[in-house]
Amino acid sequence: MDIQKLSSIRTPYYLYDIELLEKTLESINESIKECDNYHVHYAIKANSNPLILKSIKKYGLGIDCVSGGEINACLSAGFSGDSIVFAGVGKSDSEILLGLDNDIFSFNVESQAELDVINSIASSVGKIANVCLRINPDVGAHTHTNITTGLAENKFGIAHSSMLEAILYTQSLKNIRFRGLHFHIGSQILDMSDFKSLCIRINEIQDTLDANHLRADIINVGGGLGIDYMNPNAHPIPNFNEYFSTFKKYLILRDNQELHFELGRSIVGQCGSLITKTLYIKETSVKKFVILDAGMTELIRPALYNAYHKIENLSKGFNVRLTDAITPSSLTATYDVVGPICESSDIFASDFTLPLTSRNDIIAIRSAGAYGESMSSTYNCRPLPKSYTLEELS
Repeated sequence: MDIQKLSSIRTPYYLYDIELLEKTLESINESIKECDNYHVHYAIKANSNPLILKSIKKYGLGIDCVSGGEINACLSAGFSGDSIVFAGVGKSDSEILLGLDNDIFSFNVESQAELDVINSIASSVGKIANVCLRINPDVGAHTHTNITTGLAENKFGIAHSSMLEAILYTQSLKNIRFRGLHFHIGSQILDMSDFKSLCIRINEIQDTLDANHLRADIINVGGGLGIDYMNPNAHPIPNFNEYFSTFKKYLILRDNQELHFELGRSIVGQCGSLITKTLYIKETSVKKFVILDAGMTELIRPALYNAYHKIENLSKGFNVRLTDAITPSSLTATYDVVGPICESSDIFASDFTLPLTSRNDIIAIRSAGAYGESMSSTYNCRPLPKSYTLEELS
């Protein structure tokens, strides 16, 4: 494959490196191979592309869903209901019924009101719903405010102080089976001390359970492991050994207790790139702009979180897999890299150094495999981006 092949496809589009994805999945399985009680679920909200799901199913992961649509996507991809955990703070009646009809592994429940609704619907169809209670541990994370989920002021989970009451309440509901506890403190976490803090808090919670003669068969610690957006070529696969070892070292599990994880970004983030084309180079008295045919409709993270993505001009330095180092042109300029959407926030990067860029140059926006295609929209009546794999284009 060469640059002409990439440029022959109508931009913008997503390009996935399935070989890298499968190496990432192999790394996960290798890291937990001696831990029979560790179970990894893929958080499908990161990317629900069927090409991605096909590989994830092949490597034996379960699924973490946050909507009925995601449950249906998983079922269509061949996942069994008993591999699915269903999270989310606002499950609708029809979504709950969908989960019950497909005998999903568990509902991660976020309030007593939700317990009542699940119990009522389960009773109406003669089912017993397995539930894990999502507990807000009031543990912070070194990440963006908008993707922190484990603090007391966040909307997610049952307050730590209400945990015992909630567990005891499940025992009064005839169509609810309490299975365990669920936690999630945020996303794009690179500091393992955050996960250590979570382990310490869970240990305290488990001591409280022991003192009250209660047991959780499942501890679900969510996900949150981040990726290297600054230098994806150097770190295409996260350090899963360090991540899982943190839980092995600091989390004290009870006998026969299962530990569940819900990883998303760390699995698919680095295998995807948004491929786009330069429409115009615009110069003002104070700025130079690279105007692309991709915008916040294809990749909203920079506009939503001020997120950084590495940008490469493939026409001025090309690598086959998009994971190897490239040697760009020695002639560079500083640009604001922007999209065509009629919003001032439609900016991918400000004051970004690129090889001297021209109209029709092919640009790759890297580390876009997570929360890229899955968050794309038709705003401005734009079509949703198509997707391809490196393997099918080679």
